[in-house]
Amino acid sequence: MGVDTLATPSPIPPRADLERRARAVLDAAWRPPGFCVPNPVSYPWQWLWDSCFHAVAWRHLGRPDRAVTELSNALRHQAADGFVPHMTYWSAGGSAGWSSKGRASEARADDTTHAAFWGRVGTSSITQPPMYGHAIAELDRGGVAVPEELVERARLGLAFLLEQRRRDGGPAIVHPWESGCDDSPSWDAWCGPAWSPGRWHEVKGDLVEALGFAPTGSSVSSRAFEVVASGFGALVAFNARELADVTGDHRLRVQADDVASAIDGRWRPDRVRWDDLVPVGPRDPAPARTLHALLPVLVSADDRAVDRAFGAALDPGAYGGACGPAGVHRDEPAFDPTAYWRGPAWPQLTYLLWVAARRRGHAAADGLRDRLRTGAHRSGFAEYWDPDTGVARGAAPQSWTALAAVVD
Repeated sequence: MGVDTLATPSPIPPRADLERRARAVLDAAWRPPGFCVPNPVSYPWQWLWDSCFHAVAWRHLGRPDRAVTELSNALRHQAADGFVPHMTYWSAGGSAGWSSKGRASEARADDTTHAAFWGRVGTSSITQPPMYGHAIAELDRGGVAVPEELVERARLGLAFLLEQRRRDGGPAIVHPWESGCDDSPSWDAWCGPAWSPGRWHEVKGDLVEALGFAPTGSSVSSRAFEVVASGFGALVAFNARELADVTGDHRLRVQADDVASAIDGRWRPDRVRWDDLVPVGPRDPAPARTLHALLPVLVSADDRAVDRAFGAALDPGAYGGACGPAGVHRDEPAFDPTAYWRGPAWPQLTYLLWVAARRRGHAAADGLRDRLRTGAHRSGFAEYWDPDTGVARGAAPQSWTALAAVVD
C-alpha cells in the first residue's frame, strides 16, 4: 500500500478561511472560568483531551492566554498522586459542581445520579489520553511562557500513568472511555456475541462499577477491564517525550522510550496494526483493526511498520477516505461510517497522524493535512464525519475540529 493511492481531495478550503471559522467556533464555546465546551448542547462541560487540543488551536490562532487558562483548568482538579479526571462539571459560578450533563454517562440526569455514577462530586473518576504534554510543548515552541505549576502538574499526570497504571507492556486503561474511543469495536469482546448500542451502554456503566481506587480516590485498577492499549500507550509515550523536550527530564524520556519499545514488540504485520494486551478481561484472538491502533506511528522506531501504517491510513481499501481516514478498517464486520466510533473520520486522530508524518518527513503528511481540512469544511466543523463524503455526524460544530486550522 502506498501513500498516494488516493488522489488529493479537491477543493481544499484556504487556511485563512479555516482559521476564521475555527476562531468563531472556539469563541462561541468559551465559558467561565476559562475553557471551551466541546458543544453547548451535547457536551456542555470540560473534557480533558478536548481541552488539550483546544489549547493547541488557541496557541496557533494567536490566543496563548486562553491556551494556558484552559490547560490550567483541565488539570486543576488533579489528585495528589497525579491522577487527572477526564471531566470537570463547572457550575455557572466557575467552581466544580454538579448539574445535568451530556454524554459522560450517556444520559442526562439529576445531581444525585451524577454523584452516584462516578462516586465523586464535581469530576469523573476516570482519565483520558494525556495530551497536555503535547499542548505544553506546542506552547513552548511558540515562545509562550508556561507557568511552572502547570508543567509540574503535567509531569505528575504522566508519572501517574507511567508508574501507578503500569502493567507489563505499558500503561493500562481501566475503562473504555479512557482511550477516548468510546464505542470502538476494540472493546466488543466485553459486550458478548451480539454488540448493540443499548447493551454496550449497560456494560460501560457496569465497568464504572468495577473500578478500583487508591486511597486518594484515583482509579488505578479494574476487576473487569484492564487493557494495555497500544494507541493509548503511544499517546502517553508521545506526550512524555514532548514534555521532556521542554523540561529536560531524563527519567521521563527513558520511561517513554521503554513504553514505545514495548509497543513495537506488538507489531502485527499480517494485520497492519500494533496489538493490545489484556491483563483483565476477555482475550480477542483477532482484534478489530482500528485507526487508534495505528497511533504508535507517533513513537515507533520501526520505520517499515510506520510506512505500512501510513499507507493503510490513506489506502481507500483500508482506512483512506477523501475526508480523512476511517476510524475502523473498511473490511471489518463492525465498520459503519455513520456510527459513533465504528467507522467515521475523527479530526483529532487525523491530526495526530499528521503530526507523526510531518515530524518524520513522511509523504503522508500532505494527504492527511488536506483530508482534515476538507472534512472539517464539508462537515461544518462537526464532531466526526463520513470519511468519504464529509457528511456531518455527532455534534456540530465541535470545538476540537479547530485543529483543521493548525495543520500546514
